[in-house]
Amino acid sequence: MSLDFTEHEEAFRAEARTWLAENSPGRLPSMDTTEGAAAHRVWEQQLASGRWSVVAWPQEFGGREATLTEWVIFEEEYYLSGAPTRITQNGISLLAPIIFEHGTPEQQQRYLPTMADGTDVWAQAWSEPEAGSDLAGIRSTATRDDSRGGWVLNGQKTWSSRAPFADRGFGLFRSDPTAERHRGLTYFLFPLTADGITVRPIPQLDGDPGFAEIFFDDVFVPDADVLGGAGDGWRVAMSTAGNERGLSLRAPGRFMAAADQLVDLWRERGDEAPTMRDAVVDAWIGARAYQFYTWGTVDRLQDGGDMGAAGSVNKLFWSDLDVGLHETGLALLGAEQELRGEDAPHGGRWMDDYLFSLAGPIYAGTNEIQRNIVAERILGLPRGEKRS
Repeated sequence: MSLDFTEHEEAFRAEARTWLAENSPGRLPSMDTTEGAAAHRVWEQQLASGRWSVVAWPQEFGGREATLTEWVIFEEEYYLSGAPTRITQNGISLLAPIIFEHGTPEQQQRYLPTMADGTDVWAQAWSEPEAGSDLAGIRSTATRDDSRGGWVLNGQKTWSSRAPFADRGFGLFRSDPTAERHRGLTYFLFPLTADGITVRPIPQLDGDPGFAEIFFDDVFVPDADVLGGAGDGWRVAMSTAGNERGLSLRAPGRFMAAADQLVDLWRERGDEAPTMRDAVVDAWIGARAYQFYTWGTVDRLQDGGDMGAAGSVNKLFWSDLDVGLHETGLALLGAEQELRGEDAPHGGRWMDDYLFSLAGPIYAGTNEIQRNIVAERILGLPRGEKRS
């Protein structure tokens, strides 16, 4: 693995850095509020106008056809510039890769351009009240309607991120109740404004409605909105899970930027909490270790390898790193960590980002599930016993 970049890659980095310096709005209000969601959509439109919203996509869909190396470079520059978290993340990071892989040309033309420019924000509708990490246990149904050329959806999804302010959703439904758990599932795309859909927001720890329950009451979805074939949903969904748990969801730039900010916070507050010095150093080393591991992954992928079960190692590492890094930031702030709003130290961002980090070990497959995958598929250990 070489960390020397080509002249073209260095030019790409310089162009991205310049554009972001001139255009990044910095932190925006929470995307889980009406005001914040609107501001994030404006930012997505601006990103798209500069062709920076989906740099790795083909040009016909708004991208720059960037290589994997260039994509990671862009992510590093994006977060180092202080640009906001992406409200389009569910669409461009989770759904788009499988539309490219499993979607029809018509579906690609219909969905990808409006995803790229932020016109359509997508919500992931997978989890159900009794089926979260155990995705094969979903009970929501899809019933064939030949007379209308489509399917009728019924059931309930929960913990659907971005759903309170999103336009469309994607999720799995059981289309063959007689098939085995991992079979008989079909992957659907649907508008959240369709007749029969009710979106009920769920407040997060900070009180903002970052999640929602979605209720389906005889919702008709045409065949044109089935992703992959009928009954092929599990295979399609696993493509999404691989993206979510592996490289694409958490590029190292996000943690490198936060670790650098933590070092700055130490320089500002270290005299008040000298015993936290080692924790600051550990967090900084962790972020750099993740950066180097990611570049190693990029090197392997560009040589024809794949993520495989190593994506679970990735997910375990970044989710624990994120929590520890922000716990250290709060410790440096002491009692002032509780302050919120513009007058709070750093605008209260350390508490906001800490609360968000707490979700990391849960979403994208809980860390307990990831440890099972590492134990069984990488280390060859026996399946763990279920706790009663």
